Amino acid sequence: MKDLSIRIQEQVTALIRELFPEEECPAEITQSTQAQFGHYQCNSAMKLGKTLGQNPRKVAEQIVERWEKGAMVEELEVAGPGFINITLSAEFLSKELTQIAQDPRLGVSPLRKREKVIVEFSSPNVAKELHVGHLRSTIIGESLARLFEFLGHDVLRLNHIGDWGTQFGMLITYLKEREPAILSGTKETDLSSLMNWYRESKKLFDADPDFKKRSQLQVVSLQAKESEAIEAWERICEISRRGFQEIYTLLDVTLTERGESFYNSMLPEVVSDYEKKGMIEISDGAKCIFLEGFKNKDKTPLPMILQKSDGGYNYATTDTAALLQRVRDERADRIIYVVDAGQQLHFQMLFRSAEKVGYYDPKKIQIKHVPFGVVLGPDGKKFKTRSGKTEKLIDLLSEAVSRARILLKERLQDATDRELDELAHILGIDAVKYADLSCHRAKDYLFSYDRMLKFEGNTAAYLLYSYVRIQGIKRKCGKDIDAIMATTPIKLEHPSEVALGLQLRRFGETLAMMERDLLPNRLSDYLYQLAEKFHAFFRDCRVEGSPEESSRLALSEFTARLLKQGLQILGLKTLDRM
Repeated sequence: MKDLSIRIQEQVTALIRELFPEEECPAEITQSTQAQFGHYQCNSAMKLGKTLGQNPRKVAEQIVERWEKGAMVEELEVAGPGFINITLSAEFLSKELTQIAQDPRLGVSPLRKREKVIVEFSSPNVAKELHVGHLRSTIIGESLARLFEFLGHDVLRLNHIGDWGTQFGMLITYLKEREPAILSGTKETDLSSLMNWYRESKKLFDADPDFKKRSQLQVVSLQAKESEAIEAWERICEISRRGFQEIYTLLDVTLTERGESFYNSMLPEVVSDYEKKGMIEISDGAKCIFLEGFKNKDKTPLPMILQKSDGGYNYATTDTAALLQRVRDERADRIIYVVDAGQQLHFQMLFRSAEKVGYYDPKKIQIKHVPFGVVLGPDGKKFKTRSGKTEKLIDLLSEAVSRARILLKERLQDATDRELDELAHILGIDAVKYADLSCHRAKDYLFSYDRMLKFEGNTAAYLLYSYVRIQGIKRKCGKDIDAIMATTPIKLEHPSEVALGLQLRRFGETLAMMERDLLPNRLSDYLYQLAEKFHAFFRDCRVEGSPEESSRLALSEFTARLLKQGLQILGLKTLDRM
């Protein structure tokens, strides 16, 4: 079913063509920000007035005069210099909700075209634990992947891990000499220990010339794919993978691992392609690309290095190979990189150079960097532990779950320990995710356990409480909810019912905005408003035992289903009691 804004837009565009056949001016329709301005607003008269040389208000009045009010539109009003306020009829909204109440897509329009969408996110480095800096990429990327999946696209979620490079030479050398049982597999270990050994190997590499030389020779063996070196590398990757998966399981995140090593064989091809196009310049022995408009701080040309003077490749080379593989082999229609804002310049140069060499046509394939800000601690600086170290992600999540359990134990004194553990896990993880996703991703945000676990305001706890409240209403009424949904028309009469019904009908418009802007907070803002409108409806309209009980039960159940689906897209789970 088409979104309301699209249907209104089609009506107004047809009217404009009738009134002003020489003007090509598709209608501009937006949701009204305040109830006194109706449900939607048309701003087209402002633009038309300018091109026609007429008073915009007069243009708006002509449109309203020709616009026939009927089943859909109840009221039209010209406001200010030429805005048209549009109020839909309650009867029309009632029929719309009744029609989509059992639709598994909740009224969201079917796809015009199914696309192959690749979302790259999380992307930790092997032998290093996930820390708070990985939180945003993982949470935002998962929510965008879920959005595209719900819309019906073919989604590939890629974890572009750092699993190749000179650092493996020193780590393998250190383990061979100090912890050989780890590489042979006769002794088990975890990612935390591996990370400590990595730090120790780095100290030795910097301080001991002989160790440094042995490490460099180990890199040569690894690049030559000698069996012993590859087996050691694979062992390190497997230990790291288990550590990453612990976090992904906790966060309910799904990823396909495809690290830097996957693209190794393509790197000479990439350099060769740029050379054939005459785009390579040698600078201090390195093969570089200089793109117009990219400068250093001192205004000198900024190089994009594809091959270093020692013959080694750079991460720009690997990222270019990855882009080529995704376009050529995966046949992606859309590629999304969820990587922090600090990499913005890198991606601008990467995309520009790939377009210039002919790897993709931006008119046919959308490639987008989705940047995000950093997580700040209570002091407004980058989130760190009390000792000043970067916070481990597992510790941060465990603390959120622990605090959620304390809150729930106060509220649910009859709950068993097992039930408290399950509920605390959901509430704690949901709280962390929602606190992130409800912020505009491009901005930094202040991490606060106390704020994210509050039951008031725009928090996961508030939305979950709304869902739980509906489950309570259903239990009190004791009716067969599936039978009611299948047979009872939803009838919106009270203003609070109409406001809730309109918000429910706007789900598709919200997902379209989230898809366009790649901003999860579009959906979180919508769900928060939905929860607020539900609470206003519950306050103003009695459900149990009222003459409208069945209709209001159906309206409540539809709200619960939509809340659950919206939260699921964001990566959150629901609770039945709290």
